[in-house]
Amino acid sequence: MKRILIFATDGFEQSELMEPKAKLEDAGAETVVASLEEGSIKGWDEKDWGESVDVDITVEEVSANDYDALLLPGGQINPDVLRMDENVIQLIRDFNDAGKPIAAICHAPWLLVEADIVKLKVVTSWPSVRTDLRNAGAEVIDREVAVDGNIITSRNPDDIPAFTAALADAIGLQTLAKAA
Repeated sequence: MKRILIFATDGFEQSELMEPKAKLEDAGAETVVASLEEGSIKGWDEKDWGESVDVDITVEEVSANDYDALLLPGGQINPDVLRMDENVIQLIRDFNDAGKPIAAICHAPWLLVEADIVKLKVVTSWPSVRTDLRNAGAEVIDREVAVDGNIITSRNPDDIPAFTAALADAIGLQTLAKAA
């Protein structure tokens, strides 16, 4: 069974965590939500707080060796808080060093910039993050999904089907990859 780690904290874009998580689980993957603290985290749903999600493990307990891929949902608040945590950034680097897929959507590519892993990569993101990506040495495109090696990026919630399919393909979940 493929294991996918999801980094999130309060303010994650609800659809960008919940929809890929559900689709990946339906395709037979195990998803594990890691956050900065135990308990639950609250999503952001368009213009207000949304549903809560239980935290399975804290970031301090995570090892990249235990997972096949990393999923980074966006939202403005979520990646901005996470990129200030040294453990989160080091774990993103660990996934990258191991060549494991890292899928970041919307504002989540901020985390890739902070981890310094986008230089010379072709990526996409929410429009307000694109200058940061360019300044970090990435080639930015405007497409529903960009795959460059192990880095998978998308722009917004409308891109979730293509985003999730690209991640599924990267870890060999063929049923989901073909369905999208």
